[in-house]
Amino acid sequence: MMYMAHFSPTGGTRKAAEIVGRAIDPHVTEIDLSSREAGKYNANLQHDDLLLAAVPVYGGRVPAIALERLKGITGHDTPAIPVAVYGNRDYDDALLELKSALEANGFRPVAGIACIAEHSIIRAYANGRPDSADEKELREFASQIVAKLDRMKQEGTAPAPITVKGNPDYKPYNGVATKPHATEACLRCGTCATLCPVGAIPLDNPQITDTDKCISCMRCVAVCPRQGREVNRIELEHTIQRIGKACESRKEPELFI
Repeated sequence: MMYMAHFSPTGGTRKAAEIVGRAIDPHVTEIDLSSREAGKYNANLQHDDLLLAAVPVYGGRVPAIALERLKGITGHDTPAIPVAVYGNRDYDDALLELKSALEANGFRPVAGIACIAEHSIIRAYANGRPDSADEKELREFASQIVAKLDRMKQEGTAPAPITVKGNPDYKPYNGVATKPHATEACLRCGTCATLCPVGAIPLDNPQITDTDKCISCMRCVAVCPRQGREVNRIELEHTIQRIGKACESRKEPELFI
C-alpha cells in the first residue's frame, strides 16, 4: 500500500507530491501533515508498503513541525521517497534533512526529489509551478521509481542507499521575520484560525497573530475568503531585495535514484 504524507500550507507541495504519488499509485492514501490533527496520527508501515513524504523548504530547512508530525509514521525497512519543494531560490540541506529523518524512523529511501512550486510569500516567484514541463519530468521519474521497486521485488533485494545533495551540518534557520496580519477586510470568520497548522491564530480573536508560534507558512493568507490577511509591505520588499536575485532564473527539478 502506498501513502503520501505532505506538509503543504499553501498547496504547492501537495501539488508536486500528487503528480508523483498518483503516477505511482492512483489510489494512494493521503496524510495531511498540515492539519493539527496530524499531530495525533500514528501509522506503522510494513516492508511492502511505500511512503512518499513531501515538505516545503523554509530557509533551506524542513519545517520543524513537519518533522515532528512525520515521527508519527514509522517504517520497517519500508521504501520511501523524500520530496523537498522550494520556491525557486534553493533547497540547501532540506532534502538531506528529510531523507535522514525518514531513515531514523525506519524507512529506506529509494529515490529523492527536489522540485519547485510557487513561492509561498512572494507568489510571483515560480508562479504556476509545478507547470506542465515539471509534471512531464516528474511523471517520467515516477516510472523510473516503479521500475526500481519492481526490480527489487523480483530480485528480493533491499534498495541500495541513495545519495542526495546537502550538508549534514544543516544550515542554521532562525525563522522568518515576515509574519502575516489581519487587515480591515477581516470579518473574523475564523477560517484562518481553524486551518493554521500551528495554532498561531486564536479562534476567538482571529485578528491577532501569535508571532512566537507563527512559522510564516502563509496558509492564513492563502485560505482567507476575503483576502483579509497580508504581510507587511516593507518587510515584503526587504525579502524581495534579499532573495530576489537568487529566484530570478528558472530552476529545474533535481532527481536522485
